[in-house]
Amino acid sequence: MSLSKIVAIANQKGGVGKTTTAVNITASLGAAEKKILLVDMDPQANASSGLGVRTEKNDTTIYEVILGNVSAEEAIVDAGLLDLIPSNPKLIGAEIELVSQIARENKLKNALFGIKDKYDFIFIDSPPSLGLLTLNTLTAADSVIIPIQCEYYALEGLSQLLGTIRMVQKHLNPELRIEGVLLTMFDKRLNLSTQVADEAISYFGDRVYDTIIPRNVRLSECPSFGKPVLLYDVQSVGARSYLKLAEEFLEKQVRDSAERFEGDEKTYVKNMGKAQGGR
Repeated sequence: MSLSKIVAIANQKGGVGKTTTAVNITASLGAAEKKILLVDMDPQANASSGLGVRTEKNDTTIYEVILGNVSAEEAIVDAGLLDLIPSNPKLIGAEIELVSQIARENKLKNALFGIKDKYDFIFIDSPPSLGLLTLNTLTAADSVIIPIQCEYYALEGLSQLLGTIRMVQKHLNPELRIEGVLLTMFDKRLNLSTQVADEAISYFGDRVYDTIIPRNVRLSECPSFGKPVLLYDVQSVGARSYLKLAEEFLEKQVRDSAERFEGDEKTYVKNMGKAQGGR
């Protein structure tokens, strides 16, 4: 069974734990001996620096890849537990440079096509906006994880993201699915956190992950050391939470694959019955 899959992590709101999730779920999956690539599509390059990779102006990054100047394979760097295609602030210019190009929403998808089968999972950390970089991310992805912080206004603006996802499904990537909704920055001492969690579950149902990422000092500290929390403090609540999320993510892949197989089998039996009945 091939698990090769591209997963976007997206939310147009900043400060929801998007990059923290990108860095730490990929590191946790890497620690589980999965072959992982993280693509940093955010010009802020926080996922890159969070893995200890800081790029200079002339370094090869995702910017050169989506403009077609280098292949995705040429831009890959070793980030320890996983591979990384880093970002750089010069990526901001890509929004303008891609506007006049044909099939501009497919640049990332085409770039990743040749290396997809080399990995179990490719994750893409998207920028906190709904511009052309995010459209490229959603067009390239098989599914999307949406982090939602358990704070006031958490669900505000989410309809805009869901509208963008539906637009991408209709016009650019009909196979795109919501992988899951992840609750982050949960503080069990606050009633508000529980209320936001309840609202998310009532709206998204079983697409909300059972694993909830709590507020944790170690999660806040580890980016400044260029390490995922797993390598910074494996005993921390944050590290344990992302290891649990990685486990839940993998279990879901197996479950979804079994459901698809069962559906394909039923379709096959149904079609065989029609064929035999028509003889």
